[in-house]
Amino acid sequence: MKKNPFFRYLIIPLLFIWLLASCELNEMEQTVFIPDEADKNLPAYSERGYNSFGALYERMYFYSTNTIVPCKIVMQNGMMTFTLSGRIGTGYSSYGSGEDMTLYFSFPVDEPMNQFNDLLALHQKHIDLTDASCELTMMRSSKMEDVVLLSGDLFFKRAQLLRINDQENRVILSGTFELTFLRNQIPELLSKGRFDVGVPYLYVLP
Repeated sequence: MKKNPFFRYLIIPLLFIWLLASCELNEMEQTVFIPDEADKNLPAYSERGYNSFGALYERMYFYSTNTIVPCKIVMQNGMMTFTLSGRIGTGYSSYGSGEDMTLYFSFPVDEPMNQFNDLLALHQKHIDLTDASCELTMMRSSKMEDVVLLSGDLFFKRAQLLRINDQENRVILSGTFELTFLRNQIPELLSKGRFDVGVPYLYVLP
């Protein structure tokens, strides 16, 4: 039986398109580091969903990597926990040194949120982390740390919905953060914080 050449000519372009789309989705999960002009160890502020964040932590840096999911958001009983997970080191170019760290920013939200597109309600939202209803938690090298927040601000400057092939894919959250806290009774400063993360899932707990 003679094979239909039309099928062969059709399947090759379709396979190429599928592979291209898969690559685009995989790339969207990666962290893209675009250095800031003023400080090459920090990512430049962006709103493109680069899955990156960075901050000056005392004389070191806290930054996202390609080995740790940079951001997850959990909802439970009207409280949102916004997490940033990465490493502490002397700079992005020194990746591999330092230690893992996660910051957990917990705060109440007025709007019910059950899926990732509900995160659009965070657009232009300022969170005063010193409010009694908010909480900051830190984990370093898989160990929870005792911290006392002295001052803190989390600003969701922009929340935008990303569509791919007419399907809602994720919400891109971009903004800034600053923290002053006591860690082991010693004051520490985390400054110049910025984030640009794509959030494809919202974890809702009972």
